[in-house]
Amino acid sequence: MSSLNLGAPVGSGITRIGPLGIHKLTRAQAVDMMRSALLLRMKMDIGICNANTVLQAMDNPAYARTLSRMTLFNDGIGVDIANRALTGSSFPANLNGTDLIPFILHTIGLPLRIYLLGAKPDPVARAAGHIEENYPGHHIAGYRDGYFGPDELDAVIADINASKADLLLVAMGNPRQEQFIVDNRARLNPTICIGVGALFDFLSGDVVRAPKFLQMAGLEWLFRLMQEPRRLGKRYTVGIYRFLAAVWRLRTEARRAAELEGRRRPPPIF
Repeated sequence: MSSLNLGAPVGSGITRIGPLGIHKLTRAQAVDMMRSALLLRMKMDIGICNANTVLQAMDNPAYARTLSRMTLFNDGIGVDIANRALTGSSFPANLNGTDLIPFILHTIGLPLRIYLLGAKPDPVARAAGHIEENYPGHHIAGYRDGYFGPDELDAVIADINASKADLLLVAMGNPRQEQFIVDNRARLNPTICIGVGALFDFLSGDVVRAPKFLQMAGLEWLFRLMQEPRRLGKRYTVGIYRFLAAVWRLRTEARRAAELEGRRRPPPIF
């Protein structure tokens, strides 16, 4: 199995937000990319980027380099605001993992062997049960929690490979899940690896989704803040301010560069 950059589907594109290039895709286009990778047996690694992910990449060049080796999807209102500020357009869809993974399982049209890595032991077990019950066309090939040390890494990779999984879902939070995928990719056999954040906590029922009207309004972050104020307080207050300030700087720099380029162009002949 070799690696291949499948590129963006016709009619889509990539938005650059700071050091990251994020694909502009509908959910159907995202699934098409994954289906092609699976059929061609070409490795594909997916990182799902929200405002906090982008901010971490801006702060940490090593993390930005890790993400640059993945196919990046957008998650949430923060990166959509950034896209509108920098390009004047919105992302075609919100590709957050909590909604995208069920959509993939429902529409991919291929029977998948799936391995779940991450969360605590009970939530990941319940998440595995949820997938088997609700998506019977697929098979849970294995699962384990994300609490392991460097001395267990070889055993974890061996277990994933022994499962013959097509799809590896890694729920260990940013930046650990993306670093795990990229750092160990040469030894990981699944065709597709995706960092899925808190997905297993949602599938297991340990964390409750926001009501639909808040999701549609782009305010799911507010509901999560109310659920976990200690853990998420800094991210959704100071973090959001820093992210928006960074986006404004990028927008200002882009405008200045465009103005300078315009001044450098020779005047028209006629």
